[in-house]
Amino acid sequence: MEFCGFTLRNNLFVAPMAGVTDRPFRQLCKKLGAGLAVSEMVTSNSLLYGSAKTIRRANHAGEVEPVSVQIAGADPAMMAEAARHNVANGAQIIDINMGCPAKKVCNVQAGSALLRDEPLVGRILEAVVRAVPETPVTLKIRTGWDSHSRNALAILKIAESAGIRALAIHGRTRCQQYTGQAEYDTIRAVKREARIPIVANGDIGSPEKAKAVLDHTGADAIMIGRAAQGRPWLFREIEHFLSTGERLPPARVDEIHAILCAHLEDLYGFYGVDTGMRVARKHIAWYTKGLVGSAAFRHAMNQLPTLEQQRQAVNDFFFRLAEQGEHLRYSDGENSEAPDALAA
Repeated sequence: MEFCGFTLRNNLFVAPMAGVTDRPFRQLCKKLGAGLAVSEMVTSNSLLYGSAKTIRRANHAGEVEPVSVQIAGADPAMMAEAARHNVANGAQIIDINMGCPAKKVCNVQAGSALLRDEPLVGRILEAVVRAVPETPVTLKIRTGWDSHSRNALAILKIAESAGIRALAIHGRTRCQQYTGQAEYDTIRAVKREARIPIVANGDIGSPEKAKAVLDHTGADAIMIGRAAQGRPWLFREIEHFLSTGERLPPARVDEIHAILCAHLEDLYGFYGVDTGMRVARKHIAWYTKGLVGSAAFRHAMNQLPTLEQQRQAVNDFFFRLAEQGEHLRYSDGENSEAPDALAA
């Protein structure tokens, strides 16, 4: 797929998720089938550029190109400077966050709160595009602030006028947060009017759902978030299904064990031992969610004080699973193959 001047493996994108889409996760998803992975949100506040968190989020060493960095803020001048700063530090695509529904973001009038102020949206987009004229700028939004103010089509027109190169739309309003079901009619309506690529996002957690959303919306690409947590091979499954119409066999215990162990080692190396262990806990929980015996395992694993014990606990858990069969087995009611329960 051609996207913003880059040739991508496919049209399957990893959604930016705060605290999740760090470099190890992005690299893993790309390895397992994603065509593009957008970084977790980076602040536009220059006072925080030197913080450990911001430095880690801007670390793209060895990352598979293109490097797409998402910035967030509400001040056009600060957003412009953030774009320049990140391009200078390796960003090849700048993505603007106007879709995050988190209160701590919306309370400072950033993220999806900006959708209530269309003139400000225009000023921010124009400032960022002007700041990095050689770098593609993309935008991520929701369908609107609430069900009475779905203005994604109006934002499209503003974005196109400003020079935005692609638009990703989560099929919920800000007020919905992540509740209810994503709707795709708004995305389809925007696609019909668009002169730039449109990316559909929301509740895409299976190969069949991915195809259905692409068919319904006519979108150029799809973006997957929460459904890939603990299941990064989802991109490979979707890629195979879209090209062949057939599902890949269920994941094998030994392969998933190897993927998780490699992911953990990347986290330990990226964050350091103490922070790496803490970050690893949530990923281990996602990888094992719904597997037989996983609740007791997660509770015990979260109490372990050392990296070596964490490693050993993961190994022991998966060795026990391997004795039960070569494919993963899930408890009733918590099957990760029920994709809509793990919606993006």
